[in-house]
Amino acid sequence: MTSIAGRAPWLDEPELQALLAALRADGEEARIAGGAVRNALLGAPGNDVDIATTNLPADTVARVKQAGFRAVPTGIEHGTVTVIAGGRPYEVTTLRDDVETDGRHARVVFGRDWKRDAERRDFTINALYADADGTVFDPIGGLSDVESRTLRFIGTAEDRIREDYLRILRFFRFFAWYGAGRPDAEGLKACARLKDGLARLSAERVWSELRKLFSAPDPSRAILWMRQTGVLTAILPETEKWGIDALSPLIETEAALGWQPDALLRLMAILPPDPARMEALAKRLRLSRAENDRLVGWAMAEPARTDIGDLALSKALYRGNAQGVRDRLALALAAARGSGKLDEAAAFLRQHKLAAAWQRPAFPVRGDNLAALGVAPGKQLGDLLRKLESEWIESGFQTGRDALLARAAMLVQESRG
Repeated sequence: MTSIAGRAPWLDEPELQALLAALRADGEEARIAGGAVRNALLGAPGNDVDIATTNLPADTVARVKQAGFRAVPTGIEHGTVTVIAGGRPYEVTTLRDDVETDGRHARVVFGRDWKRDAERRDFTINALYADADGTVFDPIGGLSDVESRTLRFIGTAEDRIREDYLRILRFFRFFAWYGAGRPDAEGLKACARLKDGLARLSAERVWSELRKLFSAPDPSRAILWMRQTGVLTAILPETEKWGIDALSPLIETEAALGWQPDALLRLMAILPPDPARMEALAKRLRLSRAENDRLVGWAMAEPARTDIGDLALSKALYRGNAQGVRDRLALALAAARGSGKLDEAAAFLRQHKLAAAWQRPAFPVRGDNLAALGVAPGKQLGDLLRKLESEWIESGFQTGRDALLARAAMLVQESRG
């Protein structure tokens, strides 16, 4: 009998055991469901614990309150109640069956059949349950797929996708995180045939899945299969004539240099650095303001060069988008390493380290300092500030405040004849 006991530290938490006991009382059933069980079996990180139960939502609320926990009806129409136990949230969902789907939403009925509940899920590796003692319940044969790291749709792939077209992106995202070898052939064919359904999804759902996919330890194989099936072009048409070859060297560089996976940088690796197109992409996918600014800042930054000196690099960081410069350097470094250009790689690595440690210096002169010299507010003051700042930058940010003010006084005197 397969068990997650000893593999999942959270299983022994007293609050979880008390919650399961409350839900199991009087002949009802409750089991840990889905991803928590899968990740425990795979030895993968993950602390989100979901629970499936035969209790109806109202009964779930009553039972957990009686046990001293807080219940929040976060999705009660679909049977989900978030229970706060020991300061930790648990999503508790009544067993259910989808009776009507439209490619985005489902109408459900509640039930008591664990196999029916499993059959409405997306992939076999996500249709596993575990009892309070850790014993794994596998109603549709997902354990063998976990062991072989095979990502398979439950039942017919096309049927599962037509229920919710987001499952196309989830197929590649879960393959990136947990799959091995070649993706399931039926799943690939179904994703290719039904990719037009992705247009029915909200931008937020698409970007959420993409961000999770790009955050996987190595999403390059998944991205390759997305390219082969036409799914990548459907959601990121900017990649169609640009290519994805830069992604693998970036991932290898991350591993070699100890960089943390960076979903946005990985996205940049397969996009053309075109500011207008990046603006349009950010708007289409409804990226956050910070994500938009970073993507556009990277596109607007000058291409990285090996022949640039430290002072010139510092000037570029100050005058331009510093994060954009860093992103350009990171991708240039990865490209040089990937093509075996070791001298270029060494130069870009040194520049990248300098850029990573660089802190923006504060220009020591303010407008009120110039006003004290009799400079009137307006264009004259602005022009003088910019001229002083330019000279300060050219000095390598070394000229001090007193010297700059003396220079300003001289310039003011010259302007007055």
